Amino acid sequence: MTKRKQEVELDRERPMDMSHLRRETRTALELAVVALAPSELIDRLAASAGLLEAIVELPADSPPVMALLPRLMVRTKAALAQWQQWQKDHLPKGNA
Repeated sequence: MTKRKQEVELDRERPMDMSHLRRETRTALELAVVALAPSELIDRLAASAGLLEAIVELPADSPPVMALLPRLMVRTKAALAQWQQWQKDHLPKGNA
């Protein structure tokens, strides 16, 4: 992905998508802890939640955000997908 294309993607994902993803990740982390999900999954969710919290406080065009956000978005979406799959496989319907 070119740098310009990356910047366009970041602009599109900020601020509403970032806010939604941050909330979704925090909620997933809390539920994973309560559900006693595997520690590796909890760690992935926690790392994503923590970085999203830190990044949201910085200007969107700052070097740390530009450097971290693309990979963080991929990691966060993957962690959320893993959580959703684990939840589906291990928790009775209606308990998650």
